[in-house]
Amino acid sequence: MWNTMIRGYSNGKNPIEALLLYIQMLYHSVPHNAYTFPFLLKACSSLSALEETQQIHAHIIKTGFNLEIYATNSLIHAYAKSSRIKSSHLLFNRVLHRDIVSWNSIINGYMKSGCVEMAYEIFKIMPEKNIVSWTTMISGYVEAGLYREAMNLFHEMQVLGIEPDKVALASIISACANLAELNQGIWIHAYIEKKKVQIDPILGCVLIDMYAKCGDVNEALEVFKKVDKKGVSVWTAMIDGLAIHGRGREALDLFHQMQKRVKPNSITFTAILTACSHGGLINQGKSIFKSMKSLHNLNPSIEHYGCMVDLFGRAGFLEEAEELIEKMPMKPNAAIWGALLNACQLHRNIKIGKKFGTDLIEMDPSHGGRYIQLMNINALEGEWGEAVKVRHKMKERGVLKIPGLSLIRLNGITHEFIAGDVTHPRINEINRMCDQIMERLKQEGYDYKCKMGDLLLE
Repeated sequence: MWNTMIRGYSNGKNPIEALLLYIQMLYHSVPHNAYTFPFLLKACSSLSALEETQQIHAHIIKTGFNLEIYATNSLIHAYAKSSRIKSSHLLFNRVLHRDIVSWNSIINGYMKSGCVEMAYEIFKIMPEKNIVSWTTMISGYVEAGLYREAMNLFHEMQVLGIEPDKVALASIISACANLAELNQGIWIHAYIEKKKVQIDPILGCVLIDMYAKCGDVNEALEVFKKVDKKGVSVWTAMIDGLAIHGRGREALDLFHQMQKRVKPNSITFTAILTACSHGGLINQGKSIFKSMKSLHNLNPSIEHYGCMVDLFGRAGFLEEAEELIEKMPMKPNAAIWGALLNACQLHRNIKIGKKFGTDLIEMDPSHGGRYIQLMNINALEGEWGEAVKVRHKMKERGVLKIPGLSLIRLNGITHEFIAGDVTHPRINEINRMCDQIMERLKQEGYDYKCKMGDLLLE
């Protein structure tokens, strides 16, 4: 009876209740059994409660359950969740007869601790792997931003004939999105349909995100239509997909449809404000921002204020952007000022740009992009001496500007482009096309007076 109650609390919304019940259990001298401690340690894992984990560990030893594999596996997991991976590994090494859960727990612990290489070394020497082992590695790689490694492991999994579960599929689709691997993403989508895997909200979100990021927003809309139970995450993913493609009007229509069915959350508002910003929808953006508090009882976060600064900045309303920053209930961060500085450069507002550019460098001194922004603004004013001073300050502080990177996949080949790199085999054709684009822009009235390539790449 006590174990049943502890298990219920550990699986519920208030796992602390499981620990409080255990205190009563000790007070009444109720005897333990092999199932008591795993439930308690699950509650500790949910709470990342290190001190309580250590106390229960002592009780396990005191009551003679330290050789019991279920309790030990739960301890390995609980210590890892509390950022004590060394304690987890020490326990793992002491287990005489490890089962598959022992191996998976320590691998997951190392992945969550950011020790990806160590996790892979343990994965390689596992005597037996199950779907959880593969999924833990693949999802861990994706969370660490090692998308190519995740893809390679997924391919290895396929060669061995191991069928991925929904977690592995969701992770690998996310990897496809970040690698712009549209063809691979299409293949996985076809695999899901062939195996008749139900596209739940999680799979629906990652598929929508993948198609949108890979440039096929229309297919993202098709996936969206087919998801049966559209929760807030699915609506938000589709709104965000439309936003990054500049389809602000469609994003707004979808947002209005959503409000009739599902309550938007703060992430939804970030997406729709981004859509308004990219689509130049000033009034709509202002109205939505105000509705967060008045209609939805949500306090705008610094991300939402950043979206509004970007919205005003892109449209050229720099004074309004500055005024909004001054009225923010929280201290603006470097990203907020960076958005304003970008707008100053875009609209050649030298006065505001110079006013905040120097302060931004001191606020975010290790970010190379901040120096470049101020240099560009000085160059727009023709103050080349000031631009060079900023460049020298950047060099003195040892700050590097990470080159911009973009990639596109054509005919099964992924082409990467790095700012300043001229090694692409078709660079001459690319340059000719850029010249044609610039000539067309000039014909349409776009005036690019200042070339700063020599300064920025010196």
